[in-house]
Amino acid sequence: MTAGDPTLRVRLDLAYDGTGFAGWAAQPGLRTVEGVLGEALTTVLRAPDPVRLTVAGRTDAGVHARGQVAHADVDAEAWAALPGRSDRAPQDAAVTRLAGVLPPDVVVRRTAPAPEGFDARFSATSRRYAYRLADPDSLHDPLRRLDTVRHRRALDVAAMDEAARALLGLHDFAAFCRRREGATTVRTLLTYGWARDDDGVLVGTVVADAFCHSMVRALVGAVVPVGEGRRPTGWPARVLGARVRDTGVVVMPPHGLSLEEVVYPPDGDLAARAREARAVRTL
Repeated sequence: MTAGDPTLRVRLDLAYDGTGFAGWAAQPGLRTVEGVLGEALTTVLRAPDPVRLTVAGRTDAGVHARGQVAHADVDAEAWAALPGRSDRAPQDAAVTRLAGVLPPDVVVRRTAPAPEGFDARFSATSRRYAYRLADPDSLHDPLRRLDTVRHRRALDVAAMDEAARALLGLHDFAAFCRRREGATTVRTLLTYGWARDDDGVLVGTVVADAFCHSMVRALVGAVVPVGEGRRPTGWPARVLGARVRDTGVVVMPPHGLSLEEVVYPPDGDLAARAREARAVRTL
């Protein structure tokens, strides 16, 4: 932002139940999170053109989010006018106004003018996802059926955790990604572990600098056969090393997955991080 700039970059922190959405990305004729939120922003800002959004993590159809982050470049005067006659700050008025037009499965929890150099996608240093699996030893809660995958076979959580931890580090995750032309599959997996919560539900925690398409659900699918006793604990690491998709790895259902948190560096490092993230990574 510079003096006299008519636009303002705004950061939005939001959550959504992905059940009724065809994913984040806007698609003609389909209900998407980007489409719904962009329409809501366009309405409250009375923008002549649709407001465009950039998101930290483009979730697939059925995937949820508690800690999603997006940014939008909006008209500065329209933003300043949001409080109307009230003495509220524009960012507080924006949350209230958006709540009035958004459907109940999307909640914008916070808005704020973004720091210089902020990019919701490229400035992020890590994303944290959680995956929930309920096996026969779990307490099956019908109120959580939309964010927990039921699994018929008993799972050895210790074996899954051991197999998951062997995948940590900087690797080419081509074996767990759907390839896209010109896109790299090199990522740094910072955390991957499994534990049971108080209800016995298996919760996988996955943290990386970034993820490629279907990567988290494939990482989960790689350790489930280990938990069932059908594969040794070293098998997922061997699949990783092969760098090709393995038919033994099933991409798990989307509704067990939730984006929990996106982490950013200090404000002074945002622009540098964005430049670094835009570079094509290699091993």
